[in-house]
Amino acid sequence: MLISIIIPCYNAERTIADTIRSALAQDVEREIIVIDDGSTDGSATIISSFEPQIRVERRANAGVSAARNRGGELARGNLLQYLDSDDQLAPGTLFRRRNALVSTDADAAYTNWQKLVESADGSCELGEVVVPPWDELEKDAEAACADSRFWAPPAAILYRRELIERIGRWRPNLPVIQDARFLFDAAAQGARFVHVPEVGAIYRVRSKSLSRGNHASFMRDCFVNAREIEAYWRDRKDLTPRRIDVLRTMYRNAAIAALANGWPEFESARQFHNAIARRDFTIESGWALRRTVGAKAASALARAELKRRAALRRESAAGS
Repeated sequence: MLISIIIPCYNAERTIADTIRSALAQDVEREIIVIDDGSTDGSATIISSFEPQIRVERRANAGVSAARNRGGELARGNLLQYLDSDDQLAPGTLFRRRNALVSTDADAAYTNWQKLVESADGSCELGEVVVPPWDELEKDAEAACADSRFWAPPAAILYRRELIERIGRWRPNLPVIQDARFLFDAAAQGARFVHVPEVGAIYRVRSKSLSRGNHASFMRDCFVNAREIEAYWRDRKDLTPRRIDVLRTMYRNAAIAALANGWPEFESARQFHNAIARRDFTIESGWALRRTVGAKAASALARAELKRRAALRRESAAGS
């Protein structure tokens, strides 16, 4: 059973070689497709050094979702493995994921994953092992994937082609949180997940990642995602109490981030929150403050208050 490993790459000269090596080391029938998404550093030269063991397509920069979608179009495998250019597959993991899919007839096999924490000086060390919570999938897979209580990086999940075809595409309109949305779309298609209890992926954590390096874009993606998911659930008349609570949390997080940073999305996030849940004291206080002193001053006051509350929580945790 052929596994297509799809690697999108944009300016990853420091990491792409290790990523490709981890794919080449997998002891399964596989093809490796690297989509060079308009890199301007030395990535192209490094990628070329692995040919003809891998298939390469170079294209103008269009974003990671478009690169993954193109990789899927080129893929010949019955199973698809997405692998970001700074992550790695653990030895033997695709053999065990494939076997789990075959033996259970599931649609997607996921593993535990381990953080590779990158310091400011570029050095790395292995961090915590994360075990995605199976019980959250059991309660309500769509709700769990909507707010990322259940989440794993693409490197930790092997998909059947049939599921990918039902999902349709990775979403270019969510450039920062497209991986979380893809998991939700899988759950929305009724995907059956199977857990392979091992560390199957090494996930690089660095300050300049999309979600960590641009908090504004991250939170705006989260807000757009919440609106789209709410519309999807409403259209299906499937807005359960659990899902209402999930949306309440997603809108609240977006509103408070917008308040603390002075973003214009605050009022829209507040309105969506209030349309689905009881009014929140912090959000309403922020709304009154913005009307009184303006968005910039309200932002400074909100940040100070959030820092104070965080400090109190740390003190409380240390005391216990």
